[in-house]
Amino acid sequence: MSRFRVFAARVRKALAIILIRRSALAYMRTIKRRRAFDPTFYRRSNPGLNRLFRLFPLRHYVLWGERAGLQPNAKFSPEAYLELHPDIALSGIPALYHFLTLGQGEGRQTQRLESEALPSFAPPPLRFDPARKKKRFALHLHIYYPDLWSEFAARLRSIEVDTDIYVTLTWRGEQTKWLADEIADVLPHATIIPMANKGRDILPFFRLINADAFEGYEAVCKIHTKKSPHRDDGADWRDRLVSGILPRAGLSHRLNRFIADPDAAFWVADGQSLPVSDWWGSNRDKTAAALRRIEMDIPRGDLRFPAGSMYWAKPLMIGLMRSLRLTDEMFEAEQGQVDGTLAHAVERGIGALALAAGQSIRETASLIPTIPSAPATPRYVSAFYLPQFHPIPENDRWWGKGFTEWRGVSDAKSAFPGHLQPQRPADLGYYDLRATEVMSDQAALAQSAGIDAFCVYHYWFGGKRLLEAPLNEILARPEIDFPFYLCWANESWRRNWDGLSGETLMEQAYAPGFEAALVASTLPYMRDPRYQRPDGLRPRFVIYRPEDMPAPAQNVARLRRAWVQAGIGPVELGAVGFHVGGDSVVERGLFDFHIEMPPHGLVEAASYDFGGPAGNLMGDAGPANGFAGLIYDYNKVAERSLTPRYRRRLPEYTIAGIMPGWDNTARRGARAHIARGANPASFRHWLRRLQETSLETSYRGELFINAWNEWAEKAVMEPTEVFGRLNLDVLAEVTLANRPAATQELKRHG
Repeated sequence: MSRFRVFAARVRKALAIILIRRSALAYMRTIKRRRAFDPTFYRRSNPGLNRLFRLFPLRHYVLWGERAGLQPNAKFSPEAYLELHPDIALSGIPALYHFLTLGQGEGRQTQRLESEALPSFAPPPLRFDPARKKKRFALHLHIYYPDLWSEFAARLRSIEVDTDIYVTLTWRGEQTKWLADEIADVLPHATIIPMANKGRDILPFFRLINADAFEGYEAVCKIHTKKSPHRDDGADWRDRLVSGILPRAGLSHRLNRFIADPDAAFWVADGQSLPVSDWWGSNRDKTAAALRRIEMDIPRGDLRFPAGSMYWAKPLMIGLMRSLRLTDEMFEAEQGQVDGTLAHAVERGIGALALAAGQSIRETASLIPTIPSAPATPRYVSAFYLPQFHPIPENDRWWGKGFTEWRGVSDAKSAFPGHLQPQRPADLGYYDLRATEVMSDQAALAQSAGIDAFCVYHYWFGGKRLLEAPLNEILARPEIDFPFYLCWANESWRRNWDGLSGETLMEQAYAPGFEAALVASTLPYMRDPRYQRPDGLRPRFVIYRPEDMPAPAQNVARLRRAWVQAGIGPVELGAVGFHVGGDSVVERGLFDFHIEMPPHGLVEAASYDFGGPAGNLMGDAGPANGFAGLIYDYNKVAERSLTPRYRRRLPEYTIAGIMPGWDNTARRGARAHIARGANPASFRHWLRRLQETSLETSYRGELFINAWNEWAEKAVMEPTEVFGRLNLDVLAEVTLANRPAATQELKRHG
C-alpha cells in the first residue's frame, strides 16, 4: 500500500471518530450514563487497537467493536447475549443497548456460564400407587446444590402440617448416594428419587406430575436449592422465596386461607408475583408453543408468573401442567443457561394456566382471612347422554360392520398446530354400552361431580326404535344407580351427520296419532324408580326439535293428555331452547322450560378465527390448505353467552347451559366446526362466570351440560387421555359447594 493510501485510511478513521452519527452519540451517552463501558478493560482486552481508537475506545466499541463481538466490560458479551437471546438477534437492536434499556430489567443473561460437568444418569421410571395412603399436602424439594441440604433440612423438619415429602436429587454419583442416605435419616418417610441433570428444577417436578405423584392432594408445594449465580443477592432471594411460603410459624392457617379461596391458583412469597410482560426475555415463543399443546393462547390481561419457581399450587394447576405432556426429551441439555430454555418458558407460562381459569397468583400478604360467600350452587344439574356406543344392524348397513362412533373418534386428524385431535378416552376406555357396568361407572363419575341426571336421547321414528339397548339393559338391572330422563331426538338421520342435509338414512315421520305411540314408548322408562322428577312431582321429558312437529301446539297437548291417560300424570315438558323464537312456529309458553344448548345460537361473526367473514385470523398457526370448515374461539362464545343482550333473547324459563367443548372433526373431517381453546381452564372460567351472572335467572336454578359423552363432537365430561377428570373436578367445585348430601339424594330421587 502506498503512503498516500495509508494516510487516506487514517484520515477516514479519524473522520469516522469525529463525524459520528447522532444515533451513535445517543447510544454512547446511554452507555456512559449507565457506566457500562470499562475503557481500561477494553484496551487491555484488545491490544491491537489503533492509536486513535485507544484514545477513544467507546467510539470504537459503538462503531465497530460491538459488531465484532468485543466486550465493553468484563460482565457483558455481545456475542453471547445475541446467541442466548435469538429474539434480540432477529430484532437488529444493538446488544448492549437492548440490555441497558430492556434486558437488565428482564434479568437477561449477559454471558455464557460454565456448566458443571456431571456424570450421565438414566432416571428410573416413576410409578406411584394411586391407592396409597396420602396426607393432605405434598411438598417437592429438588436438590441441585448438595451443600444447601442442611439449610432446607431444618425447615422441612419443622413443617407444622401433614405433608408427604418428595425429594429429587441431581445425580452426582457416589455423592448423591451419600446424600440420599442422609436425607432418609432426617426424613425417614420422604420419597427420594435421583434425576439426571436436565430441565433444572422444572423437569423433576413435571416427572413427578406426569407419574401422578401429586394426585389427590389438596395443594402441592414446590421448592428447590436455588443459588442464582448470575445475581448478587442469590442467597437472600432464596431465603425470601422459601420463607414466604414455608413460614416457621402460621403455615397452617395460611394454607387454609389459600385452599378456601376459589380464585387462588398459586401462592408465592411477597413480591414474587411478577408481570410476565417485564420478564419475557427470550421465552415468549417457547411459552406460546407449550400452551398450544392444550389449545391455549397466551392470555390477554394481567399475566403474572411465580418468580423463582417456588410456590404452592392447587390441584387444577397440577392437572393442567400434567396435560401439557412435557417429557424429558423436550428439555434442553444443561449449558449454564439462565434464559431461553423450555424450563424458563414453563416458569413464565404457568401463570397463564391460572389466568385462563379465571384465577390468580396470591402473595402471602394477599391471602385474605375471610372468603366472600360463593355464588349460588346449581339446584339441579343435567347432562345430555348419547346411547350410541354399541353396534346395531342399521349402522352396520350404513357405515360398515361393527361401526360405532369410536371409529371416527380414534381416527380424527389434527387440523392445525396444537389441535387436540384425536381425543381419546381415559378411565372408561373405548367402551361398549351393551355392558351395563360401564353405565354404572358413568353414573358414579357423574354423581361425584354433582351431575344429578343424564338426559338420554330417545331415538323413536314413528314406532321404530334405534340405540335403545343400553337403556333397556338398565331397566333390567334395578340395582344400578343410573338417574335419567328422556329427550326425544326427533330429527331425521342423514348421511353427513349434521341433521340438515344429505341422504336420509332414517326419516322422522309424524303419522296421525303418533303422540300416543310415542308416549307408549316412554312408559317403561317413566315407571322406573330411577326416572327423574326434578321438581319432586312430575317426570321430565324433553323434545329436541319441537318446530319439526307438524302442529306443535296440538301435538304437545295430545302428548300431555296421553301421559295422563296412561297413568303417569302431568309431565314436566321441555324443549331445546335454540329452536324456539324468531320466526319459529313454536309458541312461547308451550313448554314448561327450555334448555340452552351451546354452541348453538351463540357463535357470531366476531367469534370466528378461521372461515368466518374475516377469513384466517390465525396466520401461520391456522389449518393447512384443504381445510374447509370453521374455527371459532371458545372463550368468545363463552363471553357472549353471559351478555345481557344475548340472555334477554332466550325464551322464558330457560335452563342455563354450558359446554366443555365442541369439535366434530371425528364426523366431518376437513369440514369440521371447531371451538378452539376448549380446555378445563377455559371451561372453569365460563362456569364460574355463569354461576355469578346467569344461574340465578336460570329455570329453577338448574344447569344443563352439553354433553356427557358426545365424543364425536368433543363435548365430553368423561375423563380424557390429555385432561384426565379435570372437567369433572372443575364442575364439582361449583355443583357440590354448599350442597348437603341429603339434599343431593332428595334431588336425584324426587
